Parts: sequence; C-alpha cells; structure tokens
Amino acid sequence: MNTVKNADSFTITFAPIDLNDAYNLADDEANGAIVLMSGMVRNQTDGKPVEYLEYQAYEPMAIKVFQRIGQEIRTTWPDVTHVVIHHRTGKLTIGEISVLVAIGCPHRGEAFAACQYAIDTLKHNAPIWKKEWWLDGSSSWVSIGACEQEAC
Repeated sequence: MNTVKNADSFTITFAPIDLNDAYNLADDEANGAIVLMSGMVRNQTDGKPVEYLEYQAYEPMAIKVFQRIGQEIRTTWPDVTHVVIHHRTGKLTIGEISVLVAIGCPHRGEAFAACQYAIDTLKHNAPIWKKEWWLDGSSSWVSIGACEQEAC
C-alpha cells in the first residue's frame, strides 16, 4: 500500500512516551514481529556529563515527515501492518524516552529493516532540535533534522 494507514500513529508530544502504548498501537493479529526502537537521554555526550536535554520541533512539518516515512515504509515493505513514530519535546532527564519507533509486520526481517529506516530517516529529515545541558552549566543546540523541501 502506498499511503499512510489509519492504524498508524505519528505524534509530537510534551507527555512521556509509553512503551506499552506504542507496542499496543503496533500490535496486530497479522504480525509475526513488532520491533521497537527507543531513543533515550543518556548521561553523557562524547564523555561530557549531561544534566538534561531540551527538545523543540516544528510540529506541522515534523508530522508530515513522519507520514512520509510511513508511506515510504509501505512502498518498500508492503506487508508492514503498523508504523508508530512518537517524539517528545520539552525538558527530558536522563533515562527518559525522547523518540520511539514501533513497526508491526508479519516477518521480523522486514520489521527490523523498516524500523531502522524510520529512525535513520527521521533523524536526517525531521525539523527537530535538541539542546544539551551539561553538568558544568553550559549548553549547546544541536539540529537532529533538516526539513527537505518536498516534505515541507
């Protein structure tokens, strides 16, 4: 199928991301696999201690990018039953989930490949930025995506 299915879920949220909710959104009797990728705030970047991260997104464009990723997944892996992409914004502390991708599919190989494609493409294309706050009080903004013209 070459379109986003109603069963897909694409969200930008300030609320914590729940693994169980994402799993349930990707679940389907046709699935032989659900692959989840959870990106979390770690305690350091390049050896520099992190206190917390702050995420911002241009939500309308980010959702369009997520939808396009879903369409591309369905073109490449037509057996995929569900595509779930959720991303947090706001202040996140160590251990909190910043991004979650869940793919439901009859076969694990396609589920793994689609999941990796989704996170890699999101990080490259979505208009989402993070600010790293380090324990020494310094900080720095990092772009984790750049909107491509056709996704805007």
